[in-house]
Amino acid sequence: MPSEEVMRRNREIGARIATRREQLGMTQDELAVRVGYTSASKRTTIQKIEAGKNGLKQSMIVKFCDALDMSIPYLMGWEEPKITEDIVNFPLIGEIAAGYECEAVEEYTGVEVAIPREWLRGRRASDFFLLKVHGDSMYPMYQEGDIILVRRQSTLNHSGQIGVIIYDDNKASLKKVEYVYGEDWLRLVPINPLYPPIMVQNEALEHCRVLGYPVKLIREITP
Repeated sequence: MPSEEVMRRNREIGARIATRREQLGMTQDELAVRVGYTSASKRTTIQKIEAGKNGLKQSMIVKFCDALDMSIPYLMGWEEPKITEDIVNFPLIGEIAAGYECEAVEEYTGVEVAIPREWLRGRRASDFFLLKVHGDSMYPMYQEGDIILVRRQSTLNHSGQIGVIIYDDNKASLKKVEYVYGEDWLRLVPINPLYPPIMVQNEALEHCRVLGYPVKLIREITP
């Protein structure tokens, strides 16, 4: 059974979804279709989410935000990035596995990192998020404990680019992504040769999506 804290958070997220949906004049059925809940049984999930009875999987967070035109920090109840003249203080929202079979978990860690505003290159702070690297499959380019500034983007710019990927609906990984435009497959490739690549193809592609790609690396050097 979920803890009281998890249930409280689910109720708060559900209330934000319901409020925003009503502001847009959208029905629960319309929202269900927009986020991909097409069957009648799936559409009742919206009712349960808004009532706080069901939590929101990470794989659905971006879909709900896109459908409701809201930011992820607002939906999740995190503080928006604090911006001064030269610095943006970003919340660290969790870890990204540099391996496989790791469930995506996105939550505010209580840690904030000061990012020079020039790193954003004129874009909005909400176009980025921070993650901590866990694992060594991307070694030596990315190491355990590294923090990456990720540019939100639902596609990659070219085959071979490193991206933050959700696959199997709720597994997250940092990998080099290889593909051929127009073909129904992609390959998640680690940099560390001790780890094998994995192929995602055909129907499995429907459960795979890009969250963004790293643009800056922050590494603490221990003397």
